[in-house]
This record gives sequence, C-alpha cells and structure tokens, in this order.
Amino acid sequence: MLRRIGRLAVCLLALSLVITPDVAADDSKEAWATLAKGGHVALIRHGNAPPGYGGDPPGFKLDDCATQRNLDERGREQARALGEAFRKHGVRVDRILSSPVCRCLDTARLMAVGPVESSWALVPDSSPSTPVRLLELKEMVSAWRGPGTLVLVTHAYTVGPLIGILPSQAETVVLKPGSGSWAGVDLVGRIAAPE
Repeated sequence: MLRRIGRLAVCLLALSLVITPDVAADDSKEAWATLAKGGHVALIRHGNAPPGYGGDPPGFKLDDCATQRNLDERGREQARALGEAFRKHGVRVDRILSSPVCRCLDTARLMAVGPVESSWALVPDSSPSTPVRLLELKEMVSAWRGPGTLVLVTHAYTVGPLIGILPSQAETVVLKPGSGSWAGVDLVGRIAAPE
C-alpha cells in the first residue's frame, strides 16, 4: 500500500511539472486579486501536520482525532494566518467545505471565515481506478459560480488527481471554474503557505 502511494506521489509530482511549468510556486498577487473578485475556488491543503506526506498512523479512526496526524502549533498558526489573509485581501467566502479528517477541519475552523461543512469529496479516493470522490469534487468545483469564493480544505492527494499539483501544507491553489479542461477549471495561481 505504501509503495502504491509513493508511486502515485512521484507520478503526480512529475505530472505537475509537465502541466504547470509556467505557474510560479507563489504568484499570489494575481491569485488574491482573483479571489477578491468572487466566483472562484480556493483549494487549501491543511496546515502543517507532521510528518508531512504519508497518511495517518496505523489504527486511524475518523471519529477520534487522537489517532490521526494533527496540526502542530505551526499548522494552527498557518490556519489563523490564512483566515487573516482572506480578510485582509477582501475575499468574500460564500461556502467553506472541509475533508472530515481532523487536520483539515481544524484548519478550516481556525481560518474563521465562515461556517464549516464536511465533505467526503475532499478525501482522496482509496482506489485510483474508481475515482468516485474525484468525480464528485470535479463537479463541485467546475459548477461553482459564486458570487463569492468557494473554499475547500483538503489533502495533497486530493488536489493532485484533480489538477496535477501536490500543494505544500497550508498552500492555496486558486481555480477559475467552468473551463474546457478535464477538471472543468483553469489554474489562476498559487499562494504560498503563510510564514
């Protein structure tokens, strides 16, 4: 199982380098301006949760945060800083959805930009050959029209199959819905994790 995840990570990283070579890791000025206009989607990978990539420990239970990888103090600070940045840049958040995994829910709640809903579409599919959640996420993102921003707090392995990018912890990927691409979105830009 870990080998499959490792191979998937390498493939997604290679794909991201091929698909988005012209997109800088932090082209935040345009991305923030776009979010402030409304009608766009902000995909946010949860804040810092050591050790980084690799899923949850053995014995993981969705209803027990003590069994999961969780935000550390840096991750909690990043989440609060993300919320502050949204307010500072005048981003109107119409809806915020989170993976039901604790590190994502905590990130979304600490951002304090609106009521947080949970969605299984933001959890990576357990089998790449049956991408049920990915298809649901694709529909959710491509159909968004606003007027404000749709914020989705999720995992790198959810973002990767959708748009070919494995974001860093607390990184924001800004998307414009409704394009002719496979995912039904265009990549506007990326906002690096808060320092």
